[in-house]
Amino acid sequence: MNSDQIEGKWKQLKGSAKEKWGKLTDDDLNVIAGKQQQLEGKIQEKYGITKEEATKQVREWMAATHDADTNDTEAARRRKAS
Repeated sequence: MNSDQIEGKWKQLKGSAKEKWGKLTDDDLNVIAGKQQQLEGKIQEKYGITKEEATKQVREWMAATHDADTNDTEAARRRKAS
């Protein structure tokens, strides 16, 4: 999943982000609005980690989110085909 897709699906993904980074408030997530650099900056600030670590965490989360989305889509196709 790329940063444009994250922005487009942010309402659905906010819960996942909150689960991953519990220190982020609802206000933080609303201001971030799916913007990758803002998310990285807020994670860096809240968790006291380096920019590189925050970027790594966001990229891993985006990849995992994409994998989960792909698996959900494939499962729905299989159910429909049955």
